[in-house]
Amino acid sequence: MIQEQFPAMIVVTPLIMSFILFTVSWWNKRLCFPILLATLSACLVFAVGILDMVMKHGQPIHYHLGGWDPPWGIEYMIDHLNALVLVAVAVVAWLVALYAKSVVEKELHESKLPQFYTLFLLQVTGLFGITATGDMFNLYVLLEIASFSAYAIIAMGERGADFAAFRYVIFGTIGACAYLLGVGYLYILTGSLNMTDLINLIPKLFYNKALLVGFAFFLVGVGIKMGIFPLHTWLPDAYTLAPSAVSALLAPLFTKVGAYVIVRIMFTVFDPSFSIKLYPVMDILGWIAAIGIAFACIMALAQSDLKRMLCYLIVAEMGYIVIGIASANRLGLTGAILHIINDMFMMACLFTVVGAIMYQTGTRNIYQFRYLHRTMPVTLGVFVVGALSVVGVPPMCGFFSKWYLILGTIEAKKWLLLFVLLASSLVNAILFFRVIENAYLEPRGEHAFAHDGGHPSISLDGVPWSMLISMLMIAAGIILLGVFSGVIIKHVIQFAVPASF
Repeated sequence: MIQEQFPAMIVVTPLIMSFILFTVSWWNKRLCFPILLATLSACLVFAVGILDMVMKHGQPIHYHLGGWDPPWGIEYMIDHLNALVLVAVAVVAWLVALYAKSVVEKELHESKLPQFYTLFLLQVTGLFGITATGDMFNLYVLLEIASFSAYAIIAMGERGADFAAFRYVIFGTIGACAYLLGVGYLYILTGSLNMTDLINLIPKLFYNKALLVGFAFFLVGVGIKMGIFPLHTWLPDAYTLAPSAVSALLAPLFTKVGAYVIVRIMFTVFDPSFSIKLYPVMDILGWIAAIGIAFACIMALAQSDLKRMLCYLIVAEMGYIVIGIASANRLGLTGAILHIINDMFMMACLFTVVGAIMYQTGTRNIYQFRYLHRTMPVTLGVFVVGALSVVGVPPMCGFFSKWYLILGTIEAKKWLLLFVLLASSLVNAILFFRVIENAYLEPRGEHAFAHDGGHPSISLDGVPWSMLISMLMIAAGIILLGVFSGVIIKHVIQFAVPASF
């Protein structure tokens, strides 16, 4: 009976605990972090329990909030797709929270720590809610909870972060308005915002031009939130200037949850035939993704700030997911869904490493990383795992999702998209080799010197154990996702792909 309440508890628990945490901080700030970690631990249990229920039942779980039947009441609808995303979000959020304790204590003033932990929980509340909800308007509300939390914690960052956050507010508001207009069009046309109802109602309206306009508003609104080219312009500044722990939370999760919403709208709420056969949506998305990946790779090559380079790689990674969607076949969509999960861990890995390097050295400049392998060997080892995964080297998880994306483009005979996938992987190899070259390779004839001019000895990185353990666990997750990718596809993802494919 308790397990049946997990779909509501995974959203309600962090929401309630965010208020409790902030209230407790008035008396004892030291309790903030334990409350955060305990709450996220409970959410992880809920997420695993939800996935277990879905796999046992073999069909979606419908949970009616407050006992009100939809469409009047709000429904949470959990199937194989969002059950898997919930587990990934819960795991990454827990690991980032463990990582965050020491880094936020160094980067933020003590008085801001309760606000940070409170906003962290509100952010996670929004992400869980977006993923679990089966109501289009409720999704908008939860999207805004996550967005407003993101604006606030980004503004806590280094100099210029407040302006980057304000710019994000402007773009985020435009995206929210576009999404809400789409909701309005759907409600006017169908009289319902429940996703299960819309699945049956929308096909009767396929040739209605108002429906096409509403669909376009959905794509623009969610596209801004997930940072798809050319709607990404807020992202590099916001994630670069945000506190290290904030970047490590938002970069892996917010954009990927946005990608999940795109998949949900295009392949569940709207029948796949709407954007595959009736209108040339897939061709348009394919071209946008190809141009966006090329642009992002060029911009990443121009960066000397490692964190900013990774921000442009996020735009490219979003392009990969869109390419899988644009392939419009089972292989491509399987690759897109798998890449959503894999990229959560890959980006968490790389952004936590950047935060650790910044914590220890005070710099993110790639050309100042010389001899870093001597002072931070474990951190750089974790970085290499993440880098190899992004490039697509087996047995890292990135290889397997890219493999399915490649197979999807071949089956769809979209040779341009195939070329972009292969060429961008080569560019990724160049990008990461540049970092590895500066951090590992010592010029011939030179003796190794530390940043302070002394002879360094091999040490355990000089970062707190909580940060080190978190990074190692994320790196282990990348390898395990690769090793068990076939199991994940067989038992979960194959049921998330529409039966019509």
